[in-house]
Amino acid sequence: MSQIEAQKRVLSGMRPTGRLHLGHYHGVLKNWVRLQHEYECFFFVADWHALTTHYEDPEVIEESVWQMVIDWLASGVNLGSASLFIQSRVPEHAELHLMLSMITPLSWVERVPSYKDMIAKSNDRDLATYGFLGYPVLQSSDILIYKAGNVPVGADQVPHVEITRQIARRFNHIFGRDSGFEEHAEEAIKKMGRKNAKMYRELRREYMEQGNQESLEKAQALIQDQQNISLGDRDRLFGYLEGGGKVILPEPQALLTEASVMPGLDGQKMSKSYNNTIQMREEEDEVVRKIKTMTTDPARVRRTDPGDPDVCPVFQLHVVYSDDETKTWVRQGCTSAGIGCLDCKKPLIDKVLEEQQPFRERAKQYEENPDLVKSIVAEGCEKARSIARATMEEVRSAMGLDYR
Repeated sequence: MSQIEAQKRVLSGMRPTGRLHLGHYHGVLKNWVRLQHEYECFFFVADWHALTTHYEDPEVIEESVWQMVIDWLASGVNLGSASLFIQSRVPEHAELHLMLSMITPLSWVERVPSYKDMIAKSNDRDLATYGFLGYPVLQSSDILIYKAGNVPVGADQVPHVEITRQIARRFNHIFGRDSGFEEHAEEAIKKMGRKNAKMYRELRREYMEQGNQESLEKAQALIQDQQNISLGDRDRLFGYLEGGGKVILPEPQALLTEASVMPGLDGQKMSKSYNNTIQMREEEDEVVRKIKTMTTDPARVRRTDPGDPDVCPVFQLHVVYSDDETKTWVRQGCTSAGIGCLDCKKPLIDKVLEEQQPFRERAKQYEENPDLVKSIVAEGCEKARSIARATMEEVRSAMGLDYR
């Protein structure tokens, strides 16, 4: 697969932490539902990643896996548009992780920001393990095993994609230069025909000498259009363009997603650790109870006291769910004491229940038929493993490990 073809593929995963809440929907799943119609999407359950931080209580992982997949399907992730699979069902992830760990400098993984943050915050569990230190390399393997060109992440996760790019670049540099690489590349150029060969050389020179990105993209498109060269020659030409070796593992790009911080019931970010969530498939009565008992502006003790929506957690949810007219009504009514807190919460309850209704309807068939969920995942695992096996054949060959 070329760099251009890789750009059509998206990979993303989530750790199995149980039933998902509305923060997961607004922060991740809503974006997945959109992407599945624009790219070839692979979404996976990162159960090995869950073990890096929860190795002491693995029994909670299995139930979490299936409930999380049901939430994915309930959100609108479509079997016909995306492949869903479980990381540990594709052992090639682990094999590539081992291979890449051989060439990844220790300093690269130690400087990943989230590694330092989680070590500092993990007062309740021991994360000083080899597995936790190496999880950025495992993440890189998750991406590179499928040659995914795009990885949807928030701004805080960009360093994970960047280290993946560095590892892919280092791998291609070390193992992409087969014997006589330049000579093979020059022979491949001649096979393009005189006109295309001349154009390729000019575009390559413009990129190498001037760093002209447009020239690089034109040259990549030119290679992609060639019908009379082998896949091996094509990969060499892609690598030769940038002065490197054969592109075995294409470098992925961070597909930045719009920042979405879903407020919880207490005004903080919605998170299980804060116990302030509304589950995607929460029972209606429980949703009503949770919102009705939400804390409001502490200065508004009596019904006749005016309030300040800017310090009220309920208004933060209105920002997410309500239209401008409703938000204006809430602000005016709150600051003038024209409406009470329960009046303010009523349209919010209606909006949340309205959003959840299709989740419950879609989830029903999967809740009643667990085998259907498992068959969907089995099909996704089969497709994922087919691609992963092909990648590992290339990796083993490049590393000289394809002997019999």
